[in-house]
Amino acid sequence: MNKKIIIVGGGAAGFFTAINCAENNPNYEVIILEKSKEVLGKVKVSGGGRCNVTHACFVPDELVAFYPRGHKELLGPFHQFMTGDTMEWFENRGVPLKIEGDNRVFPQSNDSSSIVNCLVKQTKKHGIKVMTQVSVTGFKKKEATWAVETTQGSFYADALVIASGGNSRLIWDNLRQLGHMIIDPIPSLFSFNTKDTRLRNLSGLVAENAAVNILGGKQVENGPLLITHLGLSGPAILKLSSVAARELHEVGYKFTISVDWCENITAHEIKQLFHQNRQEFPKKSILNTPLPSIPKRLWVSLVEHAGITEKHKWAEVSNKLLGVLINFLKKSEIAINGKNTNKEEFVTCGGIDLKEIDFTTFGSKKQDNLYIVGEVLNIDALTGGFNFQASWTGGFIVGKSL
Repeated sequence: MNKKIIIVGGGAAGFFTAINCAENNPNYEVIILEKSKEVLGKVKVSGGGRCNVTHACFVPDELVAFYPRGHKELLGPFHQFMTGDTMEWFENRGVPLKIEGDNRVFPQSNDSSSIVNCLVKQTKKHGIKVMTQVSVTGFKKKEATWAVETTQGSFYADALVIASGGNSRLIWDNLRQLGHMIIDPIPSLFSFNTKDTRLRNLSGLVAENAAVNILGGKQVENGPLLITHLGLSGPAILKLSSVAARELHEVGYKFTISVDWCENITAHEIKQLFHQNRQEFPKKSILNTPLPSIPKRLWVSLVEHAGITEKHKWAEVSNKLLGVLINFLKKSEIAINGKNTNKEEFVTCGGIDLKEIDFTTFGSKKQDNLYIVGEVLNIDALTGGFNFQASWTGGFIVGKSL
């Protein structure tokens, strides 16, 4: 009698598990249950619709550094299935990939449908049954068999895989009843809202060499910083939101950050440049002489808020006002009064306690023939393809373990 495998969740982790299970065990009956109308929803919208498949970091010890939660647990799995393996897997199945300048990996088509179609094609090839609009309402063990209750009736399986994503309260409740501990899920990877007047009318502007930290904290994140109509985003902000997710949740997302708008130049070097400008451009307006590393509109805003007007020339401005400007450039304190997330690419911090998972198989330590993979675990990563890689790795290992 052939084994039956039920996978709860039709996202990246669920599909990759199903396909790898079917490839390793051609005689198994594999079923994916997805509550939505469509499968692979997050894959479709990832990377602005291009799908950031993985990241071109090929050393496991270096890759785990991008996971604020899960870095210790993923080291072993990454030695089994790594970013290069992911790239090879998709390319061997007809999806050529490319590495961009920031090491993010995308399909050459620049279209997430290339990844979606590949995964769907593989499920059809291996006879995997994909059922949509089937919500799981409960599951429990009956001797050696898993009974899965859904809105479309009951299903029975020899092994159950939970790949339901990072917003699965009903699933978590069922897992809690089976003895698992759930770490309360909270948002990770979000932008900051602020009403700071220095940023007014600067939406869309990017400071390429910024650094940001929570005031009083030691963690500093750097990279491009994007000013939005609501506040601040971009890689530097998203990285900080992920690393400090718990801390920021505890203070209700009301805190103060310090922004260095030009990390590539020191305060002392800026002071020297200002002195040089006094000598070379004494009659030139300060507003019209921005630092090379600062976008013009941002420079104008910071200069004006420092109390320097259009009338101020380099030869006339006081050292006190220039000191205020240097402080704004290197240590702008900005009050944050909330967060904002892209609902389509929502990432959570929280889920199944990692101590309860055997990461050689991604199997539950509490229940036999129960496997848990993807964002339902307390694993999350920085932006750049890392969350998908954790799903590909987990799905591969579960598929092999089954």
